[in-house]
Amino acid sequence: MWKKRILALIILALGFGVALFVYKSEYKTNKNFGQASHFLQNHQFHLGLDLSGGTHLVYQADVSAVPAGQVSDAMNSLRDVIERRINLFGVSEPVVQVEEGGVVARGEQKLIIDLPGVTDVEKATTMIGQTPLLEFKTEAPKDAPVPVQEATVGKDGKVTLPKLNLDSRFVATELTGRYLKQATLEFDQNTREPKVSLQFDDTGTKLFADITKNNVGKMVAIYLDGSPVSTPVVREEIPNGQAVISGNFTPTEAKQLVGRLNSGALPVPITLLSRQTIGSTLGASAINSGVKAGIFGFLIIALFLILWYRLPGIIAILSLSIYISIMLALFKLMPVTLTAAGIAGFIISIGIAVDANVLIFERVKEELRLGHSVADAVKGGFAHAWFSIRDSNISSIITAIILFWFGTSLIKGFALTLGMGVLISMFSAITVTRIFLSAIDFVGNGKVARFLFSSGISK
Repeated sequence: MWKKRILALIILALGFGVALFVYKSEYKTNKNFGQASHFLQNHQFHLGLDLSGGTHLVYQADVSAVPAGQVSDAMNSLRDVIERRINLFGVSEPVVQVEEGGVVARGEQKLIIDLPGVTDVEKATTMIGQTPLLEFKTEAPKDAPVPVQEATVGKDGKVTLPKLNLDSRFVATELTGRYLKQATLEFDQNTREPKVSLQFDDTGTKLFADITKNNVGKMVAIYLDGSPVSTPVVREEIPNGQAVISGNFTPTEAKQLVGRLNSGALPVPITLLSRQTIGSTLGASAINSGVKAGIFGFLIIALFLILWYRLPGIIAILSLSIYISIMLALFKLMPVTLTAAGIAGFIISIGIAVDANVLIFERVKEELRLGHSVADAVKGGFAHAWFSIRDSNISSIITAIILFWFGTSLIKGFALTLGMGVLISMFSAITVTRIFLSAIDFVGNGKVARFLFSSGISK
């Protein structure tokens, strides 16, 4: 039995160490801690936009020209491009994520961008909007249908002819800025005019080689942000993946274009759907409300457990404290971006952890009523309660997975903390609580032991 007591003390010590890590990593920033301080400072809570304040942007991505099997890759590439673009502006911990349309809006692709600390909406949209869309288009086949363009007649009888739509002469290809490896500024040796040289990655090189091979003697148009900037005629196949954008560029404009292309050319066009600014005051209020709710909820639960379950209730409180410390440490180490919904999921998981302890304690009391000793009652209580705990927690985990898979960014934060909480609560209830209960054999099997393991209104 002394082994179980030692194990219980080790678990208590580990729980205290985890709690100390959570506290120090959040509040200790003294440089005298050296490397330990650097480690602690790098593991602080990551707060979501609704808690820290900033700008929330929602973009609609046009993937109509992307093959169905490549939509996911194109959206992931778009996310990476936007992240690189934002990082150039020094935004602290931006969140860029892809959101697919649900059952109703099937096929819609959205890009959700959270910029903590950026409260200037115009600046935020400029960060995203300055990233160019680079496209390569080839001449349309001669037998391709030409769109009908009707003339208009004004009130004065004047006939206005429609402008020639040059875009109808070209068709899109798979080659876009998604496959751009590097852009460099060069000058023509004869005219000294600036031009932009493009180097594609391996996939882009193959695509460009096929395009030039199949369009010798024809024009290949280079589009930036939907407008043609260059329409060179292909003389021969270009297998090395190098292309040149030339036009009426000034050196400054060419230099800016190179910088924008290197920061990432968009693989698909995007349109701003909504933008929202969240002030830091609102975020601080949400944090305070969430923390207060968690503290008051834990205290009320602790009071109930002590009054109703007595000694097992005290053990449950220790187990819950270790559970909370482990969860908070995981939030820092993974790290998990905490939102108001995520805090709500964490608080609900505390209730689920209590539910497991209640099932165990009620089973233990049933075993005691049958005349079993405290040690046998604890074993029997855990054995009988395990199946109920397992089934209820599995159903909660399945619910969390479904919410995370199909939910929006807000729901995903709730589902993630809830799912993590259920998994860790199973460990704290089945392992930690059981070890603590098994280590208190010193209470014996007399009236005192029966009183300590009885309900609050029982003798």
